[in-house]
Parts: sequence; structure tokens; C-alpha cells
Amino acid sequence: MLHRSARRPHFFYTTAPLPCPYLAGRMERKVVTELTGPEAETLHDRLSRAGFRRSHNIAYSPVCAGCQSCIPIRIDAARFMPDRTQRRVLRNNAGVTGTAVPARATAEQFALFQAYQRARHQDGDMAAMGFYDYRAMVEDTPITTGLIEFRDASGRLLGGCLTDWLSDGLSAVYSFFDPALEKQSLGTFAVLWLVQRAAEMGLPYVYLGYWVPQSRKMAYKARFRPSEILTGGLWRPLEALDTMQEPVLAPAQSR
Repeated sequence: MLHRSARRPHFFYTTAPLPCPYLAGRMERKVVTELTGPEAETLHDRLSRAGFRRSHNIAYSPVCAGCQSCIPIRIDAARFMPDRTQRRVLRNNAGVTGTAVPARATAEQFALFQAYQRARHQDGDMAAMGFYDYRAMVEDTPITTGLIEFRDASGRLLGGCLTDWLSDGLSAVYSFFDPALEKQSLGTFAVLWLVQRAAEMGLPYVYLGYWVPQSRKMAYKARFRPSEILTGGLWRPLEALDTMQEPVLAPAQSR
């Protein structure tokens, strides 16, 4: 008698080309798959280590023809040492408290999210999100997710970071903060907070998504050292690239 596995097949799909959000004049395509069912957590873990990111209940990775500018990057939390600029960020935010809360959308969060989008990404798709869109982004997930809320001494919400809990680390999904406090570098502070929390939990990594050296708004991720990047199917120390020319960093041809 033949044994048939009860596990359903898992499908991956490729999206249609769309304008690249990071590099002007280029198009992007993604390979995507649904995170659903009792194995969603395990699948998300495996895909994160393979360089995928999560949005809602979808995991995705760029597969752009002729371009390898999006490089998965993760911080070595146990060995991380803040540089002089990052130490200054920590001092400037000494009165800010980070608290992990359940992934539940609130009107307070959404108001801050809207202000951030209007100030920083007015032309982006997320600027048009209503409260129910925001709630779906926060709550529509089959895996372990939470929000880190950052508040000052008076309890005022200054920023938030949607974060996934993985078996080997924390993954920063999306962060936002009060645009009036840009000089406090709350985005950097949020990453530093995640690194400290991961180290306290005995988790080796903080996943930052994609490092895009040619994109000003994505290049900052390389400032967190030591870090690892995924190239050629292997996680390698980012520091090793400082003394060598790596083809993956070269600009891709326009298309």
C-alpha cells in the first residue's frame, strides 16, 4: 500500500515587474510564497535564513534580472560593538524606553505612522494606507510577531518597530518614528535596542532586511558591525568585503 504524505505542496510565484523602490530607473521582480498553516513558523525561519523577508502572510525575495543590489544583512548580536556615532545615539536617547507589546494596532500608533509617512515617504504606496491597512500590516501574520514601542519619560509614543521573533534572532520588519525628532536618530536607536534584546535572549542575530549600497536610505545598514551578508548562498562577514572588490556591489546595468 502506497503512503501518501499529508503535507501539501508549497508553491512559489514570481511577481510582474514594477518600478524599483530603491534605485531610480530600474524595475524589480520578486519571488513570493504564502506563509500559512501549522508549518508557517518553521517555513518563515528557513526562508529568513535564505534571505527572504516578510510582509503580512507573504515571504518574498528579489529576483531582478541582471541586478544583485539587494543584499540580505544581519547583525552579529553577541559580538556587536557600537561605534562612536551609535554610542552618541544611545546617550541622546537615554530617557527613551522600549517595550515589546503584542501585535495589535492602535490609533496612537497609526497617527504616528501617518505622520512619518507624510514626512519621509509622501510619494510611496504606504502614505495612502488607512487604519485598516495599517492594522492588516501589524496583525495579519501567522508567525510570532510583536511591536516595540518607544516612549519618552512622560509616556509619549516616539516610535515603533514591527518585529518578528525567529529561532535564531529578531527580524526588524518595519520601523517608524516621530519625524520632528529626526536628530535623535530613533531609527538607529531602534536597531541598537533590538541588538541588545537579542543578546539578552541569547539569540545570535538581528535581521535588517536588504542592504542596498547604492541607495542612500538603505546604505546605513552596513554601519552596524560586525554583520554578515548573504552572498553566493552563504552568510559571510561583511567586514571581509572592506578589503576586496566584490562583484555584487557593482551597479547593475540600467533597464
